[in-house]
Amino acid sequence: MPAIRLTKENKMTDINPAQQSGLLRVVACGSVGDGKTALVDQLLSTSRLLSAAHAAAPPRHATERDTWVESGIPIGIPWRNFTLADRSFAVADARGDEAHVRDTAIALAGAELALVLVDARNGLQLQTRRHSRIASMFGIRQVVVAINKMDLAGWDEARYRDIERDTLAFAQALEFDRIQFVPISALGGDNVAAAGERSPWYHGPTLVQLLQSVAIPDAPPAALRMPVQSVHQGDSGTRAVRGRIAAGTLRRGDRVRIVPSGASTTVTGISNPDGELPEAQAGQAVSLSLADAVEVNRGDVLTTLSDPVEAADQFEARLIWLSPQPLIPERQHGASVHTQQAAAAVTRIKYRVDIDSGQHLAANSLALNDIADINLSFDRPVAFEPYSNNRTLGTFVLEDRLSKDVLAIGTLRFALRRATNVHWQEIHITPQARAEIKGQAARCFWFTGLPSSGKSTIANLMEKRLHAAGKHTTILDGDNVRHGLNRDLGFTEADRVENIRRVAEVARLMVDSGLIVIVSFISPFKAEREFARGLFKQGQFVEVFVDTSLASCEQRDPKGLYAKARSGALKNFTGYDSPYEAPERPEVWLKTAECAALEAAERLAAIALADEL
Repeated sequence: MPAIRLTKENKMTDINPAQQSGLLRVVACGSVGDGKTALVDQLLSTSRLLSAAHAAAPPRHATERDTWVESGIPIGIPWRNFTLADRSFAVADARGDEAHVRDTAIALAGAELALVLVDARNGLQLQTRRHSRIASMFGIRQVVVAINKMDLAGWDEARYRDIERDTLAFAQALEFDRIQFVPISALGGDNVAAAGERSPWYHGPTLVQLLQSVAIPDAPPAALRMPVQSVHQGDSGTRAVRGRIAAGTLRRGDRVRIVPSGASTTVTGISNPDGELPEAQAGQAVSLSLADAVEVNRGDVLTTLSDPVEAADQFEARLIWLSPQPLIPERQHGASVHTQQAAAAVTRIKYRVDIDSGQHLAANSLALNDIADINLSFDRPVAFEPYSNNRTLGTFVLEDRLSKDVLAIGTLRFALRRATNVHWQEIHITPQARAEIKGQAARCFWFTGLPSSGKSTIANLMEKRLHAAGKHTTILDGDNVRHGLNRDLGFTEADRVENIRRVAEVARLMVDSGLIVIVSFISPFKAEREFARGLFKQGQFVEVFVDTSLASCEQRDPKGLYAKARSGALKNFTGYDSPYEAPERPEVWLKTAECAALEAAERLAAIALADEL
């Protein structure tokens, strides 16, 4: 880890003036009540405010702000611009409560400096530690620690030094290059813009001087990286693409590679709303004309021929879980990486990070605001670069596939070896050919409903009708599968997710073999049913909701399960202490109070025997 540079008196080191150019983005973070808002107001009052039209500043590069917006994530913390001694700043005031960690994480992902506030009376709090870990996770390497409310601590130098030591000890496990400290009173203004008379023992710079001394390192020369935002038809059948350059320079006539396809072409024109451009730099949004009618899609990345990015579908990553609902491994979520949209699942939680100690803790699930190292699997290859190389191409977002709520924000570290070592084997006999030789349309009929709703009864009657018609069928029944393939799974939410994942994959293989597959599972969660649907082609997946009232299911209760649940002898039972999320738009809605089992089976068999729904 790089050494943390700190002199005893916290004196400023010499800074190359050229390194101080450009807008410095600062996030004021820390716990509730530490004085962040008062300090930001003090900074603004001592500065020359920019035009009110500049009320919001983009994160580090315009590319990243566009990534958040394109991903549907609102920027919850406004950025306010100001100048201090001819240097421009943008400051975001991070809320200290746990409900706003997401907004803080987004702000820190676009900043160069974390301004960490600590109440001198309380010292480092849990949220202060969490914000510091998030800052380290998102690549911030410079930190200023303002130990605030020193007036309420009697300007006690010993107290200041204790917090300084505690902070440095905590930060040893974080990847900060430079930490500087200053004792302040945000309300009184002591040591903010001018030295305070009440701290004669402090001989270091004021907070404003520290901010002015922060260097923005010159970025090393970078190869071209441009995520494709949209594609349209160009002149003479060629392709034209739009996007924002994330790194490097692009000139008219350059040869570029398209990742992940690997195709190459020549850029014949570059333009923006102001007209034609001979070249474009990182941060510019442009439209490109390509010489060839190559295949290019939203989410692809244009790169140089000699230094392309990787594409993979499995990664080691780090994330912050931002949902009050726990993270369940293998549950499918919507995912965004730059402009690429995909489905993704956390396949393994390697460990959870203890906020206080940094210790790596074993975890089967994650709760709100947990930070963890994970394995992440996408449903398609994604063009990426490690976050340490490129923030735009190395940041990902997970969201709920139904509600679109943001669930997690994270960073990609590297592709797993199996992502590049395992390849699809070409098979010459197609699923359609297998179905045609059987004289049927292969489909999956996915039965869902409460326990004892009648799913298995209707499924068996349906299969008998299809068998009599000479069709090739099979039934995957929940209880039967748990005797073999899923015998290792229990009934926790995580086990239920894995139960459905396995069965959905088996059902897809069977449909690919040309069979009519009847799946009879409670499958209580919408997310898993949507995952199953996503494995099949359009029209192959028929969701059948066997809608039976809870009272009727209890009255039937052929296995005595409801009675056990009522007595407390059976835990995690759907309908009692485990939820059932009913389908909203199933292809077939069977209300068993209105139709008999045989009638329902005949209706479903007719669908299976028809050419199309």
